Amino acid sequence: MVWDTIYGRDPAQPAVEEWGGISYSLAALDAALPDDWVVVPIVKVGRDLAPRANHFLRTLRHLTPGARFIEVPEPNNRVTLRYYQLERRCEQMAGGVPPWTWPELGPLVADLDALYVNFISGYEMDLATAQLLRRGFPRFRYADLHSLFLGKEPDGTRVPQPLPNAPAWLGCFDIVQLNEEEMRQLGDDPLAAAAGALDQGCRTLVVTLGARGATYFTGRPVRTALLPAEGSPVRDGDPTGCGDVFGATVVASLLAGASLDDALRLGTRMGARNVTHRGATGLRDHLLGRLSTV
Repeated sequence: MVWDTIYGRDPAQPAVEEWGGISYSLAALDAALPDDWVVVPIVKVGRDLAPRANHFLRTLRHLTPGARFIEVPEPNNRVTLRYYQLERRCEQMAGGVPPWTWPELGPLVADLDALYVNFISGYEMDLATAQLLRRGFPRFRYADLHSLFLGKEPDGTRVPQPLPNAPAWLGCFDIVQLNEEEMRQLGDDPLAAAAGALDQGCRTLVVTLGARGATYFTGRPVRTALLPAEGSPVRDGDPTGCGDVFGATVVASLLAGASLDDALRLGTRMGARNVTHRGATGLRDHLLGRLSTV
């Protein structure tokens, strides 16, 4: 969970303060999961924001009974976002929520049917823990590696960086989600980069393309397809969390039995719908086309 402060492109407009990070994914899962699936949140929150975070959690409906975030004494992660263009921004992060270790994670995932992992801070776990997760959890694993490709300056500013041991990271999950910039960091030849990922055990590499939709690489020999976004792109709005909404929607659709192509189409549709809503509060109802009751 991340508390966002978002400055848009119009300096005359005040900043928006709202839940961000994994809360976008939770709202999208809640909107897209079929009724016979429930969410088991495995999420740490800082003690300073734990009551507010659990209040947000109680607004969701596809939850296992008694679901709660795990409170830690460190300050919760907070992010300041300043947008210069619709898809270009400066990001600064503060906070100290510690990473997961395998002794912590192992008992929590043992009886789950599927696992959606989203690297919101990039410090959720190290590679050794991810590899233990791969061996210890043999069922469906989907990961958005986004913030693993971001370093952090002393003042908290996030800067793009290559992912060390990228093939090993990609091999820890069945389906891996990257954005276009992150894909470029894997090499100049997308097909060769995808083939390398699939050689490590990843079954499908999904690449989000913003307003242009999404593409994927899967199989041996590698098969690829482009799923263009539907309709006209939204020129004004808040793109924060679009990748999180996309990934969670894709996971929910796959668990419901959808084909990969259909899951990606719905993911791009919901990601575009997210642009017209600010923050994660009330996002579930917005994605479903309803008036928010939060």
